[in-house]
Amino acid sequence: MRSSTTTAVANPLNGSQLRHQTLQAMLQDRQREMHALLQHRLLQASADGSDEGLDESEHAEADIQEHIAVALIQLRGDILQRIREALVRLEAGEYGDCADCGCEISEKRLQALPFALRCTGCESAHEEGTAIDRKFGLRLSAPLLFAP
Repeated sequence: MRSSTTTAVANPLNGSQLRHQTLQAMLQDRQREMHALLQHRLLQASADGSDEGLDESEHAEADIQEHIAVALIQLRGDILQRIREALVRLEAGEYGDCADCGCEISEKRLQALPFALRCTGCESAHEEGTAIDRKFGLRLSAPLLFAP
């Protein structure tokens, strides 16, 4: 007699669903991480308020440090916003695919830059095009700056 029982394990998730869950978990982790860093930096900035008793060079150094802190807060806030936008794109089914060529953006790239809109090749082409636009834009507008 032949046994007709098979031990096939059914995978409830197909490849795209698994990718979606993996990317969603990664984005949510990065969102929590950025949010925590931002909160910590804001609390630290509000606690650092005293400039009393500092000489002129120390005031200058404190001003530089404050500008750096503000820039870091802005950068982290921007990254947090981009991650939130990526989560919206994920839910809409638009995340993880290159906005230019439509190919899948590699997991490695998305882990490094979770809000990436383009694959590496298309991003390089986009950056080259932007650099050329800036170069020619500057050349075209420069004579206008010095016109009589």
